[in-house]
Amino acid sequence: METYKCEYIWLDGYQPEANLRSKTKIVQLNHPPSLENLSLWSYDGSSTKQAEGSSSDCVLKPVKVYNDAGRKNGYLVLCEVLNPDLTPHSSNHRASYENIKDFWFGFEQEYVITKNGKPLGFPQEGFPAPQGQYYCGIGTENVVARDFVEEHLELCLDCGLNITGINAEVMVGQWEYQLLGKGSKDAADDLYVSRYLLYRMAEKHGLKIELHPKPVKGDWNGSGMHANFSNERMRTEGGADYFEMIINNLKDNHAEHIAHYGSMNNERLTGLHETQAIDRFSYGVSDRGASIRIPLTTVENEWKGYLEDRRPASNACPYQIAAKITNTVSMDTLVS
Repeated sequence: METYKCEYIWLDGYQPEANLRSKTKIVQLNHPPSLENLSLWSYDGSSTKQAEGSSSDCVLKPVKVYNDAGRKNGYLVLCEVLNPDLTPHSSNHRASYENIKDFWFGFEQEYVITKNGKPLGFPQEGFPAPQGQYYCGIGTENVVARDFVEEHLELCLDCGLNITGINAEVMVGQWEYQLLGKGSKDAADDLYVSRYLLYRMAEKHGLKIELHPKPVKGDWNGSGMHANFSNERMRTEGGADYFEMIINNLKDNHAEHIAHYGSMNNERLTGLHETQAIDRFSYGVSDRGASIRIPLTTVENEWKGYLEDRRPASNACPYQIAAKITNTVSMDTLVS
């Protein structure tokens, strides 16, 4: 028998965005932890806005297990929240849609590293030099916290997350990483675990991770979580008519998508700083000021490839984003 430290991770019931929660379960097993040998586990839902005190139990159901490279004999156990009768809790957005394996998602998670209420790289008074030289920049005058970001990258890779890249973003102290998932839940699962690791690392370094979509007011870019997506038909058959149909479906459901793409997104989606206004829908080839960017590679590959939804905010729930996109794109089956 071996002793393992299993960190059960879940999303609470806070609104408008849920918080990540976790607690450690010590288990003794003959084999490493897996979905086959990990049990359900209850917790106090009255402390997470998911139950009343008079009937406070909620249930954690393991749905994905990762190696925890930052902890000896550790495993990260991503969970869904269930009611006591084992039905999905109303806050459980992961259970609300299917994991469609032919849907691929690539999320671009932007975030800002802060300390004492300011982004790293900002002076105590006033502002740093205007944005321009910070994006993908190098050198101490342009980039801060690279060691922290590299540590997060290595930890994500060692834990088995399908992280595909990192880069410094447009505002100093702002960074981005990308995750790819071949399945409509897989990238979202990895995204939440990567956020958990980011927060845990920030604890160690005495830093804070800010996901507000407009962390600094004024002439500074906000933070988004662009969602690149495709299904098998987009990748293999494609066609301009098919892509136009998808974009029209997205346009017709614009308000519904925006409602699930993160709070305070109106502060970011202004029509400036590489965004379209929140109440407008637009699309264009290679257009980073559009709601939907059509990559040049998709057009050059005879309209086979993917689309980028640039509307989601950095604080958005990737499960809700994936659910909205898969449902909207799938509307083509009703009219094609």
